[in-house]
Amino acid sequence: MDELKKSLKAFILFSVILGLVYPVFVTVVAKSVIPHKANGCLIIRNNEIVGSELIGQYFSESKYFQSRPSAVDYNASGSGASNLGPSNSILMEQVVKRIKEIRNKNQIGNQPLPADMLLSSGSGLDPHISLQNALIQSVRISKIRKISLGEIKKLIDKNTKNDFIGIWGCQGVNILELNIDLDDISMKYSKN
Repeated sequence: MDELKKSLKAFILFSVILGLVYPVFVTVVAKSVIPHKANGCLIIRNNEIVGSELIGQYFSESKYFQSRPSAVDYNASGSGASNLGPSNSILMEQVVKRIKEIRNKNQIGNQPLPADMLLSSGSGLDPHISLQNALIQSVRISKIRKISLGEIKKLIDKNTKNDFIGIWGCQGVNILELNIDLDDISMKYSKN
């Protein structure tokens, strides 16, 4: 009986410490030290939340850079992958369809396409595309927006995030931030 009482006391003590005290402490410290990150890296334009640096979004109009395909239709309430393997006929049909759409939309020939143009990420909410993906789309954006390719490439460079300390991951271009900057520069061009 004494062992049960000790176990119950330890359970209650650790539940309070690890279930309440620690999370509250970490939240308070994070909100005071790194408030932007603690609040979800939200992007606010004209006093309105337009998205997060961390969550991919769908852009339907051709005048925008297109995000990586999403297996969850960019629904941030639940991330996930399709779990379709390379030998799955459904995945192959999706890829073939995407290849045709991308080549048609971007008016490109048979050049190789980066995987992130054709396949969704493991989370389905990846906010980045590869540099190669962005450069392929830049020609279309330049024509539609009537902005020089050089200006578009400057925006891509500005929104390219490097890999983590040169070891993990690879460079990626944040699509939401890029498209916001693209709208900003388009307004500047339209005023001139």
